[in-house]
Amino acid sequence: MKRALLLFFIILVVNRLTGQSNVAYNDLLKKYVSAEGKVNYKGFIVERDKFEAYLAHLSKYPPTSNWNRQERMAFWINAYNAFTIKLIIDHYPVESITDLHPLFYIPGFNSVWHEEFFKIGDQDFSLHRIEHEILRPEFKDARIHFAINCASFSCPILRNEAYEANKLDAQLEDQARMFINDSRRNLIRPERPQISEIFSWFKSDFENRGGVIPFINTYSKIKINQGARLSYLSYDWSLNH
Repeated sequence: MKRALLLFFIILVVNRLTGQSNVAYNDLLKKYVSAEGKVNYKGFIVERDKFEAYLAHLSKYPPTSNWNRQERMAFWINAYNAFTIKLIIDHYPVESITDLHPLFYIPGFNSVWHEEFFKIGDQDFSLHRIEHEILRPEFKDARIHFAINCASFSCPILRNEAYEANKLDAQLEDQARMFINDSRRNLIRPERPQISEIFSWFKSDFENRGGVIPFINTYSKIKINQGARLSYLSYDWSLNH
């Protein structure tokens, strides 16, 4: 009985710490990210101490086995987005995140996303590790692609609030709907639609929802004919500011 009460207390403390941390992060997002997803990186620089305190909290309190699926997923999405912001402000001004690739860049092997520039717990982490070793394989939810932000114009917009376990599903639904119906990033037509390269790069992730076209049709105001030929818009890697 004592062990159960102690465990319950620990869970409450961890959840409270996480919530308090997200309050600060929410404040920064609301102040420096517009509804259209434009990021005021200079604002994050001005309040760097507050932002770095949030990052330190993420590093110190990684998910544990007591966290449920929604708590873990929200943590890793927030971590990906927050450390992407850190990457940009650490090198600001920069025109594109791709400018931060190493000098001898080999696609798929040593991109800026492979750089281990932060810790979660006692482990070195990269953005690539969060996306491809945790978020995609563990959660198998294609909506993740519309929640994580790569600091670029063609990415799904950075949401101006933190992801929270108790409303995560609604947030992911909203992100998918906004991105798919955004004519700057997808030109949806019944025939010959032009869609984001995200749907090409991660095609396999949409299979458990029937494939790319059925997935898009779930959220799109305009429906794509099932046999339509898909083409992909060139990805704009310019900074989302």
